[in-house]
Amino acid sequence: MIGTVASNVLRALVLILLQVLVLDHIDLLNGYVVPYLYVLFLLMLPFELPAWALLLIGAATGFTVDLFSNTPGMHMSACTVMSYVRIHLLRVMAPREGYEFGIRPTITDMGFTWVATQAGVLILVHHLWLFSVELFRWDRIGEVLLRTLLSAIFTLVLCMLAQLLAARPRAARA
Repeated sequence: MIGTVASNVLRALVLILLQVLVLDHIDLLNGYVVPYLYVLFLLMLPFELPAWALLLIGAATGFTVDLFSNTPGMHMSACTVMSYVRIHLLRVMAPREGYEFGIRPTITDMGFTWVATQAGVLILVHHLWLFSVELFRWDRIGEVLLRTLLSAIFTLVLCMLAQLLAARPRAARA
């Protein structure tokens, strides 16, 4: 239990620092591709986490990024919406028997297709909300959708690469 909490706190710190110190300063395609790797922390939270805790952690994560990025409330609202959708998406994507206790939403435990689907949907929700709040104009909906799509694809690729690079080989089950 303590090991899980410690690893999640460490993951949050590393991803948020990487986001605010490095990734926020990357400008690809004139701002149309913005990598938000810090959402990987929310994607990898345990299945057993209660809904209220997931929403609080999502809000706190977004608030922390907002503090460093000078984006008042944008990331906080996007992460909270993403966490809310995650609760329902995990219910829809659950295996018939439910999730095994102790299993994590990683490529090693759940498989590439499951993680890509779950992460892809949640990243799209996060980015669509974030860019909609940022521009907040109906006449620029095309720009919002284009930025959402391009940034979500780039973020998803980064998240999958990060998971593959950090994956430990699964121990043989007896």
